[in-house]
Amino acid sequence: MLLQQDPMRREERALSTNPIIAEIYRYPVKGLGPERLARAQLSPGETLPFDRHYAIEHGKGHFDASAPRYLPKIHFLMLMRHERLAGLETHFDEKTQTLKISHNGRQVAEGDLRTRPGRQIIEDFMTGYLTGELRGPPHIVQADNHSFSDVAAKCVHLINLATVRDIEDLVRRPVNPLRFRANIYFDGLPPWKEFDWLDQRIEIGAARLKVFARTERCAATNVDPETGWRDLAIPATLLKTYGHSDVGLYASVKTGGVIRPGDALRVAANR
Repeated sequence: MLLQQDPMRREERALSTNPIIAEIYRYPVKGLGPERLARAQLSPGETLPFDRHYAIEHGKGHFDASAPRYLPKIHFLMLMRHERLAGLETHFDEKTQTLKISHNGRQVAEGDLRTRPGRQIIEDFMTGYLTGELRGPPHIVQADNHSFSDVAAKCVHLINLATVRDIEDLVRRPVNPLRFRANIYFDGLPPWKEFDWLDQRIEIGAARLKVFARTERCAATNVDPETGWRDLAIPATLLKTYGHSDVGLYASVKTGGVIRPGDALRVAANR
C-alpha cells in the first residue's frame, strides 16, 4: 500500500507543463486502510465510488441510517485516537461488499458488510483488537448516498507530492504520503502552490472539480500508516514553521468523468 515517492527533486518537477496524477486511493471503511485504484469514475456531487461508504461507530450511537447526517469523526473509529488500526491490512470487494482484514500477514476476519452476520464478524474482531480503547460496542453504519468524510460536503481530497517532500525536509524523516489519506496524489507542481487553486476549477480529462477548502490536518498524520506508531508531529511542525497546519485540498465534482494515474490536472480558464 506504500505510495513511493519519486526521487526526482522538486526543482525538476517544477519544469512539468501540468501536474499529473500519481496515484488514486479510496477508503471504503472510514479509519481503515486505503485501496489503490487503476481508475475511478467521478460523478457530480459525489465522492469516489465507495469512498468512506462505511464507518464503525462505538459508544452511544448517534448515526441514524434512516435520516443520515454529517457527524464529526470523533464518533467513529479513526487513526487520530486508535492508531492500532494502521496495523491492519484490508481488502474490500465492491461487488460483494465483503471486507477482509489481515494482521501480521494472516487473515483475521471476513464479512459481508451488507448483512447483519457479516457486520457482526467485523465488529466482534474490533471489540477484541481494540480492547480498552472503545467507549462501547462497535457497530458498522452505512446509509445510501451518504459519505463519512471528515467534512460535511461530498468531495475529493487532493495532495501535492512536492508538498510532502517539503514536509520531509522539515521533519528530516521520510514521510509516507498515505499519512494524509487523500484520494488523488499528484506531482509536477512546486510545493504549496496547490493553495493557489482555492476557489478555482480543475480539469482532469473530462472531469471538472471546484476546489473549495484547504485541508486542516489533525494528529492522525502523526501515525505511520504501516507500523501504527505515532512517530512524528506534523501539524505542530507546520504550525511552527508556516503558521498553519494545512496540507491538501478538498474539491467538489462538478462534471463527471473517468480519471486515471498519468492524467494531467489543469486549472480551467475563467468562463
